[in-house]
Amino acid sequence: MELPVQTFRVTRADLVRYAGASGDFNPIHWSERFATKVGLPGVIAHGMYTMALVGRAVTAWAGSADAVVDFSVRFSRPVPVPDDDEGTELEVRGVVKGQTEAGLTQIDVTATCRGEKVLSQARALVRRPA
Repeated sequence: MELPVQTFRVTRADLVRYAGASGDFNPIHWSERFATKVGLPGVIAHGMYTMALVGRAVTAWAGSADAVVDFSVRFSRPVPVPDDDEGTELEVRGVVKGQTEAGLTQIDVTATCRGEKVLSQARALVRRPA
């Protein structure tokens, strides 16, 4: 069963706010010059910010934050964020894969940006059916 697609817009302003909240002021998240110098396509979103947005989607599917029993991802690609008012979009899809013996719902999650998967092995276990 496929879950409703959720889309999140990510802007440079979001990265500034996240840097302030997390204390992660690595210049790859705010300096185009530095990011390209180290081989990135430009400024990229914080991996944990990307994971948090995907976690918001899982929480919405589950119905509440306390219904999420387990959530894990691997980062496979950066999320480039252009220096404009539009930013970029992160699209999150979920597929219910089944139930565990304990009655937990297994969800496989896919997150894409610009048509490319940015996470791999993204999975969640939730207490009630999504």
